[in-house]
Amino acid sequence: MATFELYRRSTIGMCLTETLDEMVSNGILSPELAIQVLVQFDKSMTEALESQVKTKVTIKGHLHTYRFCDNVWTFILQDAVFKSEECQETVSRVKIVACDSKLLTQ
Repeated sequence: MATFELYRRSTIGMCLTETLDEMVSNGILSPELAIQVLVQFDKSMTEALESQVKTKVTIKGHLHTYRFCDNVWTFILQDAVFKSEECQETVSRVKIVACDSKLLTQ
């Protein structure tokens, strides 16, 4: 999995992929153009997260599983509590995928 493809597993990324697949199947888009759209989506997500996200969040929970593969950390937490200055939210299960931001520019 390429680093940029992390965002494709989000809800919006999966919906975009399904829509592009349907458009390619119906002959509305060429496969090459669909790939270009996905690459631009990945870059846009990275830029938006770098420039627009300013809130810091603390996460605490019970570590269920963790792994490090291809410079990517994956953590699965149970009963995770997300705290920011404004609010607190509890989630029964969450998967966190993290990688070195320097890899995104390669």
